[in-house]
Amino acid sequence: MSPQSWTALTFRLAGRALIDPRLAVDLLRTAWAFRRRFWWRQIPFLPLPDRTYLRWRMYTAYGDESAVPPVRDVISFARWRRETMGL
Repeated sequence: MSPQSWTALTFRLAGRALIDPRLAVDLLRTAWAFRRRFWWRQIPFLPLPDRTYLRWRMYTAYGDESAVPPVRDVISFARWRRETMGL
């Protein structure tokens, strides 16, 4: 079952992270890597991803810029990133 929104995806990933601490670290590192440049200069002063970049990533991955990735894809990417980058 695919989440319908980014909020639902976030809650599902948080639930999985509570069960698996290694996954929690992987997800946090991945989220930090996607943060917007100079995020502290713009409201809401949170390290959120740039919307334009995120829409482009969803378009290149799923063919739809408004797509929300499945939980398993995000987890696989976070683990792949750790293994590839040696984090």
